Amino acid sequence: MSHIQVRDDQGVRIISFNRPEKRNAFNLEMYQQLTEYLIQGEADNDIRAFMFHGTDDCFTSGNDIVDFLQSGALDDNHPTVKFLFCLLDLKKPVVAAVTGAAVGIGTTLLLHCDLVYADNKAKFQMPFVNLALVPEAASSILLPSIVGQHKAAELILLGDAFDAETAAQLNLINRVVAPDELISFSLAQAKKLAAQPPLSMQASKQLLRHNQAQVKAQMKLELVQFTERLQSDEAKQRFKAFLNK
Repeated sequence: MSHIQVRDDQGVRIISFNRPEKRNAFNLEMYQQLTEYLIQGEADNDIRAFMFHGTDDCFTSGNDIVDFLQSGALDDNHPTVKFLFCLLDLKKPVVAAVTGAAVGIGTTLLLHCDLVYADNKAKFQMPFVNLALVPEAASSILLPSIVGQHKAAELILLGDAFDAETAAQLNLINRVVAPDELISFSLAQAKKLAAQPPLSMQASKQLLRHNQAQVKAQMKLELVQFTERLQSDEAKQRFKAFLNK
């Protein structure tokens, strides 16, 4: 069974992360599938919005560390890099429904979504510095623009987990939804987006994200720094300790 599942419903492409035995951690194959489903949906006129969700108890715990450390250089051909730039360039709106862990990329990908809903079981975390790395997915520029410089520094430099109520207060998510209503409510919102005039929707999204060139440049800079940090002795020590757990 594929760890990325997809179905289309009334103009919404619903993409779910389904690797519960690894807390939905992303491996290279999952990144490849995600990118393919997004590109296909972007080219399909019948698809007018996307929606991400995980399993009942987890959004995603981030990257599969073992797989990621063996994945080679973070160049333009790397599946993770392709996914990030694909997500950044999407013209159609994206909704996310979050429950359980949303760690690393599980939080930073939300910065590229247009609407984000979570239940009270959601836990967000960006532990990049904790692993001797740096932020990714343009979070170093997007996060301060949303929550402010000092709060962004706290979330990134300390890397502590925070709950859905805090995420809502920081405007990282739109609202907290009851667990038994999260998927249905988020899908209903995605269907509302899909029912809007598509060209107007895409033009409006582009206007709201007018700083895309700057965001893309920052993402590239992050990747350079991330690669350097990934090869450092302190990162190797942190990953060794993490894997030994």
